[in-house]
Amino acid sequence: MAGGGDFDELSEVAGRVRRAIEQVIEGKPDVVEVAITVLLAEGHLLIEDVPGVGKTMLAKALAKSIDCTVRRIQFTPDLLPSDITGVSVFNQEIRDFEFKPGAVFANIVVGDEINRASPKTQAALLESMEERQVTVDTTTYLLEAPFMVIATQNPIEMEGTYPLPEAQRDRFMARVSMGYPEPAAELRMLDGHAADDPLANLQAVTDGQQILRLVKTVQSVHVSESVKEYAVGLVGATRRSQELRLGASPRATLHLIRAARAAAALDSREFVLPDDIQELAVPVLAHRVLPAAEAHLGGRGAADIVAGLVSSVPLPRTRRD
Repeated sequence: MAGGGDFDELSEVAGRVRRAIEQVIEGKPDVVEVAITVLLAEGHLLIEDVPGVGKTMLAKALAKSIDCTVRRIQFTPDLLPSDITGVSVFNQEIRDFEFKPGAVFANIVVGDEINRASPKTQAALLESMEERQVTVDTTTYLLEAPFMVIATQNPIEMEGTYPLPEAQRDRFMARVSMGYPEPAAELRMLDGHAADDPLANLQAVTDGQQILRLVKTVQSVHVSESVKEYAVGLVGATRRSQELRLGASPRATLHLIRAARAAAALDSREFVLPDDIQELAVPVLAHRVLPAAEAHLGGRGAADIVAGLVSSVPLPRTRRD
């Protein structure tokens, strides 16, 4: 198990990253916390909301706060899969094929408006997100760690979008919605953002190697059998719910435990509590499930249904063992 010094470093670095992002994103501490949790849990983040609420700003702020390689992909209908993964081209000088890496070869990949690209192009990210590698012309290229995809998308009812398929959504550890800012935060935004771009003043507060060390600290966090059983029971409840026509996958359970480890470490704890599972259930599970027609007609979305399951699944008797 990690020593106290490791958790002190994690808390200190996470605080710096949090403050850096909040220089740009006003009044959204919960969203920022989930983003940092996903980073330390080695997951990928999907930011979904209407245009103009700061989705891309959050993604860029998180990426810029870390001194590592960052690539931004603007997803459009004419974007090709090879633009993401790379392509082998014939080099006349060496008279052989040479691999030209695509935009996915970076520590942090910001995918802007991912649902504006065709499903074939969206699928180009699947292998890299799950296995941290890219295969082109039967050759596999490993991606450098840390590796994180932060994708933004507009709601699927917006014109000119392609809904992300279930297999793609399942690769994202968590989904967050920015929501409209509170009036006070919007007023501060007018004062702070009107004159210049706040991203221009944001400096890196950590680097990729330090993030890798913190990831190892997160992996050392203890998860008791009772908490594991609780997570399995909660995910299993999504598969039995009459309000859902598609429940969460086993990958969702893995992501829930990994995110809970990161949340515990951010709270300077060496063990996971059921509270960590409860707090992360909606951002980790809601984008993976599909409401049944009756629930949809009744105005109950996936987040409402998952929140209801959280309150109905019994807590484990022992909180730590």
